Amino acid sequence: MPIAAEPAAGADPSSSAVPEYPAWRKGVAGVLAKTRKADAAELGAEPEKLLNQSTYDGLSIAPLYTRRDELPEQPLPGAYPFVRGGDATRDVHRGWFVSARIAAGDAATANREITVGLENGLSAVELGIGAHGVPVGEIGAALDGLLFELAPLTLRAGTRTAAAAAAVYEMLDRYSAPDRAAIRVSLGAAPLTSAFAGADDLGLAETAALAVAAGRRPETVRAITVDGTVHHDAGASDAQELGAAVAAGLEYLRVLSGEMPVPEALRQLEFRFAATDDQFATLAKFRAGRRLWARVAHALGAPSEGAAPQHAVTSAAMMSRRDPWVNLLRTTLAAFGAGVGGADTVTVLPFDSALPAGELGVSASFSERMARNTQLLLLEESHLGHVHDPGAGSWYVERYTDDLATAAWEFMQEIEAAGGYRSALDSGLLATRIGETNTRREGDIAHRRTAVTGVNEFPNLAETPLSEAARTAGPGQRYGAPFEALRDRSDAYLAAHGTRPQALLVPLGTVAEHNVRVTFIANLLASGGIESINPGPLAEGDIAAAAKESGASIAVLCGTDARYGTDAAAAVEQLRGAGVGTVLLAGPEKVLAGIEEARRPDGFLAARIDAVAALTALLEKVGA
Repeated sequence: MPIAAEPAAGADPSSSAVPEYPAWRKGVAGVLAKTRKADAAELGAEPEKLLNQSTYDGLSIAPLYTRRDELPEQPLPGAYPFVRGGDATRDVHRGWFVSARIAAGDAATANREITVGLENGLSAVELGIGAHGVPVGEIGAALDGLLFELAPLTLRAGTRTAAAAAAVYEMLDRYSAPDRAAIRVSLGAAPLTSAFAGADDLGLAETAALAVAAGRRPETVRAITVDGTVHHDAGASDAQELGAAVAAGLEYLRVLSGEMPVPEALRQLEFRFAATDDQFATLAKFRAGRRLWARVAHALGAPSEGAAPQHAVTSAAMMSRRDPWVNLLRTTLAAFGAGVGGADTVTVLPFDSALPAGELGVSASFSERMARNTQLLLLEESHLGHVHDPGAGSWYVERYTDDLATAAWEFMQEIEAAGGYRSALDSGLLATRIGETNTRREGDIAHRRTAVTGVNEFPNLAETPLSEAARTAGPGQRYGAPFEALRDRSDAYLAAHGTRPQALLVPLGTVAEHNVRVTFIANLLASGGIESINPGPLAEGDIAAAAKESGASIAVLCGTDARYGTDAAAAVEQLRGAGVGTVLLAGPEKVLAGIEEARRPDGFLAARIDAVAALTALLEKVGA
């Protein structure tokens, strides 16, 4: 049973399937020819493919999807392979479960947070225990008053999971409910993925015993969480996160195979995946994840047990410490993608979760309320839960789901060929492959091919400097961390000198000539914590005076290529004569190919340079 779907019977992959397509293609060729200053005939028979974007999994995202991309219709929600959802009768008035992490260190505070959360929109609870929250002995007090049949419970207890499970079972034995199966508890044992993250957890033998005991309970208890977020947080692509999670799930099934029948073993697993601000990628990831696990269950002879629950957690890696209010938008998009992608439970991390508590001068309750209300707005005001799998039938969504499932299955097979998840973990294969992806992503962010709003694009230098505690790097990968480290150096320089590191902008020609590059350079410098001094349009005789008045040791020429040809060399001479130590030019080096070396700038700041490296060098020049 292949992961990749075959084209629909009778589907015509050529342009003739969409009569309007040739005209659109011709229009694309005309626009591209104009922008590339080339003849349309030079762009090939399929010029639209020049607009395709590639993901870190090598998937090609087209600019337009039509009937040419149509795939067979997937079965309804609740039917194998569960692409459209595992539950055909999910309450459309509830939608997905709205969860939050409760990490208070004492039972009274934890119980208060749970009570307030449930009274204000939460419909599920994730309780931290031991090193993650309340002591095991206080679990009863922390969960006092919880209606278990209405609010699913997830434990986050690490090495204390078995003890925490025993405490919860003791509570449940005293708890009265007409339908015990309606009580849903996830014990959260995750030894394999915890090992990847270097976190303490139960051993596999203890986990197997926990699963056996869970299977005997009258409630719906799942002992094992396959936590794909640890791979995501290390830099994994979507297919790598899914493929590694499926490989880990297979490893758990092997461990459980000697303890219980396959259907029962399948009922002991649930999956946790990261949701990002790429809403369509997130939507496709959750749909593809269900398809992958359904195939595993089918291969093991239990296809009806292939709809393992999915718990979405908004990405910790995408959260920024700079301009953190933007995280409210990131988590909204992530929750949207996960919700419409069919996640059973969604946890939105507070927008300031990458910062120490209280760093922004807002209370923890405020941050938690914003995280909770992000989901409630999507459910209660936007009514996203009212439709099962609203992306179904979209040529783009279906193709993305299909391609992602294929790529993830291939990565899982690579892990299996290496001996399985544990072998791939021990040999370093898993870390190496994910590390390669992370390096590529870091390069894209450093070169600003990938934007992190408020960090490497459109930064706000006027925001309040971070405290020393906030400037200390925390665990895990965060996409904007290298730029934020530069901003940390700028904050330290500001504290020591009363001003930020500065650079003089030297606009050449009229505003129309220099405005684009002035804006580009100001944005680039600010992403490294360097403040721009913009004196406005400068005549040739005013450049030296402006340089002396600014006192800046760095200057950047900004203008058109044509203006550089007539004015750049003289401007460089004036700036150096005024004592400016480093003179740069906004644009590529080729624009001054004919200028003698002595009159050339010291460097060039073009659109796709390694901005982290360039800005690091500039900060070092000013002693920051």
